Amino acid sequence: MKQFLKPKIQKAKLLVAFLLIATIANAQEKFTISGKVVDKQETIPGASIVIKGTKKGTSTDLNGNFSLKLKKGTYTLVVSALSEPKEVKVNLTKNTSITIDLSNSFLKLDEVLVSAVRVKATSPVTHSNVSKKELAKRNLGQDIPILVNYLPSVVTTSDAGAGVGYTGIRVRGSDASRVNVTINGIPYNDAESQGTFWVNMPDFTSSVENLQLQRGVGTSTNGSGAFGASLNLLTDAVSEEAYGEISSAVGSYNTFKNTIKFSTGKIKDHIEISGRVSKIDSDGYIDRAWSDLKSYFLQAAYVDDNTLIKALAFGGHEKTYQAWYGVTKDEMETLGRTHNPYTYKNEIDNYKQNHFQLHWNQKLSDNWSTNIGLNYTKGKGYFEQFKEGEDFSFYNIAPVTIDGETIDETDLIRRRWLDNDFYVANLNATYKKNKVEFIFGGSISDYSGDHFGEVIWAEYPSNSSIDGRYYESDSKKTDANIFGKLTYELSDKWTLFTDIQGRFINYNTGGLTSDKDLIDVDKDFSFFNPKAGVTFKASDLSSFYASYAKAHREPNRNDFENGVDKAEKLDDFELGWRYKNDNVQINTNAYYMHYKDQLVLTGALDDVGAPIRATSGKSYRLGLEVDALFKIGNDLIIQPNIAISSNKNVDFFAPINGVLTNLGTTDLSFSPELVFGNAFTIIPTDNLQFSLLSKFVGQQQMSNLSGAVSNTDLLRAYFVNDLNITYKIIPNKLFKSITLNALINNIFNERYISNGYYYTYDDTWSSATQVTTIDGAGYYPQATRNFLVGATFRF
Repeated sequence: MKQFLKPKIQKAKLLVAFLLIATIANAQEKFTISGKVVDKQETIPGASIVIKGTKKGTSTDLNGNFSLKLKKGTYTLVVSALSEPKEVKVNLTKNTSITIDLSNSFLKLDEVLVSAVRVKATSPVTHSNVSKKELAKRNLGQDIPILVNYLPSVVTTSDAGAGVGYTGIRVRGSDASRVNVTINGIPYNDAESQGTFWVNMPDFTSSVENLQLQRGVGTSTNGSGAFGASLNLLTDAVSEEAYGEISSAVGSYNTFKNTIKFSTGKIKDHIEISGRVSKIDSDGYIDRAWSDLKSYFLQAAYVDDNTLIKALAFGGHEKTYQAWYGVTKDEMETLGRTHNPYTYKNEIDNYKQNHFQLHWNQKLSDNWSTNIGLNYTKGKGYFEQFKEGEDFSFYNIAPVTIDGETIDETDLIRRRWLDNDFYVANLNATYKKNKVEFIFGGSISDYSGDHFGEVIWAEYPSNSSIDGRYYESDSKKTDANIFGKLTYELSDKWTLFTDIQGRFINYNTGGLTSDKDLIDVDKDFSFFNPKAGVTFKASDLSSFYASYAKAHREPNRNDFENGVDKAEKLDDFELGWRYKNDNVQINTNAYYMHYKDQLVLTGALDDVGAPIRATSGKSYRLGLEVDALFKIGNDLIIQPNIAISSNKNVDFFAPINGVLTNLGTTDLSFSPELVFGNAFTIIPTDNLQFSLLSKFVGQQQMSNLSGAVSNTDLLRAYFVNDLNITYKIIPNKLFKSITLNALINNIFNERYISNGYYYTYDDTWSSATQVTTIDGAGYYPQATRNFLVGATFRF
């Protein structure tokens, strides 16, 4: 029996040994993965291919080809070429050839211009992106604030009531002067007032490639610190193909918009010239609140595989009739909600602003790229007013004697001028390799502005001269910052983000204000603004993030005029969750923003409509924001968002009836506790789209007194719906496309008010020494049902 089994056992041993050797040999066997990296049909040389979790990798050759030898197994290739990294999973069981298309993730050289101030989708910073395509659907003459009205935590308003002319934006309750705006990384906020005046660049939307709104402190940026949000815009990308475009729109209140655009496309694959001219006119919803707006945009670009040079010139000339005074409750009841107290025919703003930018982006190697940005902005214009019964002495005019009577008052027309120059230089460099991205650089700006007033006509001119100035002051401001931003992939799941900025400001102004008060300021500020965050990738679909950011902000000119010279301080804590698959996207975040010496809006305005602010002491904003996108089949998209917040002053003091009173915890002005938006889009065919856009804004306090004097400071909640229709035609001849757009605003004809102002003053009774606080309010009614329709012809 043993003799019989022995040969069998030996054969079994041989079989096991053979299988073991085969297994070992198979485990050691290597296969080749090869292929191409492309941007659609164009191959990409120098693209990086790294095996995730290792240091092993390669790069594509001049023809976009690559090759790697790897053991049998499943691998994740991380592929990038000045792009968002794209991950490609490969199950390697044999020699394999693949093509990797980066067209959806490719970071064009144009976008590098804003990479230093923007964040990526995976960054621990709360943000929203809006593409050119999304903006185009409703780009019928209204300003950018109105077009981004449906983003989370955003509240917008329009002085003239219909979105043309002076418009404003608030984010998380912070007004436009606290929203940092950059254009191609160049600061746009006015250096002195810190405000953004979109009316100076009418139809700028037509030259915007995309924009990103970061809520909270966000990442370090150039210019004044972001205390509620930062909004950065990228202008038109280099067009591969030549085109021409004519766009016209017409609407309610005699609104007309006409735009002509062109591009040469790439000439000899390297040079492009493009441009735009626009004209917008509107009578406005408010009486006489007309706008006469002209603008232009011109761009010349040189581009190759590693270089982008852009020279831009753009600007505008605006004439707008004043509507900043609003209307009181009594005036609305007796004279109507469109009443405008101004009747002088030339009670207008007349302002020109021109911007000149030069950008040079250079890819030095697979790991290094640099960007230089230069800017010069020239602004000059005036606000013209008719005034009755003005004292001669205020205007340095001598009294006159007529028929023995001394006259020391006169009716007159005055102009308040602003003449300014603004220079900026930005420089940054980016290093990217494997798990590390490091961006560092700095910016310096220099502003000079002349403020002066002239009397151009007087009933009794006396010794006045047409070029005489009754007040004058000059201002200078330098603003420099240095920063470093590091993104480091700790592992497949954890990514660290750090951002450190130093900012250094000098503001100097002297002379007389428009009220002829002395102003003498020479103030230096030095700020250290650290930020840090972490992102945890729970799965391919879901991630969490947490971040902390510190910010400081200097007072503006009006604050100094009102005796405020303290800088504001903010600690911003954010905690979020993101989920994304093919049909569902959800972004949710909680935030706590703790302020010290926050400059809050008092609700009052100065004599040219600028908001007056005061130091609050301690205050905070605590909130939850959720926005989502749901694709239901191929023809229905729902995009809701909601922001719930508590916005409070802590131990707030205010003078009430002549006594400085501790009002305790009060509501922060212009900070609604509930803001809800939604876009309900139906796409019955590829070329037809209907969108119902809804916005609810909860009630707001127009002061920080929480009704301590009266309820006059309450701005009531409103709910508004717009209908947007887009239809695209592809003709057989003449035009490449014809796009028809229609926008019916406020379709349910709501009589709502989106903004207002509130003021108090002390009144002493004639029969006693008691002081009584008297208050009042003004409101900015928005348009009832109105429409805009337009057509864009592209050839």
